[in-house]
Parts: sequence; C-alpha cells; structure tokens
Amino acid sequence: MKQTKARQSQLRIIAGEWRSRRFSFTEQPGLRPTPDRVRETLFNWLSGDIEGAHCLDPFAGSGALTLEALSRGAARVLACDLSREVVATLRGHLQTLHCERGEVRQQDALGLLAGTPEAPFDVVFIDPPFHQDLLIPACTALEANGWLSANALIYTESETAPERLSWPANWQLHRNKKAGQVWYSLWQRQQPTRV
Repeated sequence: MKQTKARQSQLRIIAGEWRSRRFSFTEQPGLRPTPDRVRETLFNWLSGDIEGAHCLDPFAGSGALTLEALSRGAARVLACDLSREVVATLRGHLQTLHCERGEVRQQDALGLLAGTPEAPFDVVFIDPPFHQDLLIPACTALEANGWLSANALIYTESETAPERLSWPANWQLHRNKKAGQVWYSLWQRQQPTRV
C-alpha cells in the first residue's frame, strides 16, 4: 500500500534576531499554527515583557510561538509536545539557529503541568488543540502547581468566548481579540489573596 507523504507547511519568524527566517513543519491532526497576524498582535502586546522572560509553551505544535519568543530575546523557553516528529523538527530548528536557550520535551502537556517546575515562568502560551477539553485543565494546573511567577502573563487561544469559561479567579483579562473562529486573549496573573 502506498504511503502518502506528510504535508509540509511553513512558518515565518516575524521580528527579532531571526526576523524573516522561514522554517518547515509537518502538518498534524489538530495542529493550528498561530497565524502571522495574530502572532504579531500578541508580541506587540508582550513588547515590554518578552525580553529576558522565562517562557513556557506546553502545546508547542509548529513551534511558531517558541521561535518568535526566542527571536525577540526571551531568556529561556521550555516547549513541550506529545508528537515525536514535532519535537524532532523543533529541536532541529533550534540547532539550525545555534540557540541553546530553548528546550523541547516530548511529553503530554497536562502530564507536564501536573508536576512542579524547577522555577516559575513569566510568560506562558496556552493554545491546545480545540474540542479536546484541554484549555481550562491546563490553566488550572498552571495556577495550582506553581508554574507562574507573581505577575505572569498567560496567552490563551480558545474556540469559546473567554467570558463563558472558568478561569483561575486571580487572572485578569488584559487584552482580547477574535480572528475567524478563534478567541485569543492575554491574561495578567494577580497574587492570590491569602485568607
């Protein structure tokens, strides 16, 4: 039986050290790379916060957000994906760029977030595959298990309007837009109040 070759797509780094560099990635079921226009808006929102930040990308997919954050001066990015092929591709891109500030793990995102980090993260990207009930469990685990620094920024993508979902109580909606069927939002974490 003839095997069909996996389709390749391209992503482009928008700005920073590797501006306009292009990289290929293999299309996968449920993989929705953040479009250039949305990525540009997101990193404009983060413009004063990304340089020197420790970032987490637990649903790395194409690696677009990881690569963009590193290009714009993030101190470190931990990326995670369940697909062996996705992980190998992203590791290859980092080698091509001679970048040692990025770490890529092959692991289930919720499994990762169920553990405790070595240190909290300043910026987190949460854009899981849709229709799999991953978004709110991931956000809950981030808050519950010490993954977030005191005033962390959390970027989310959802197929549902943000006001219809149950976010951690100490997250404040900072920015919000819609592109097609996708809501994309930036949240600011507030220190939980002690009772």
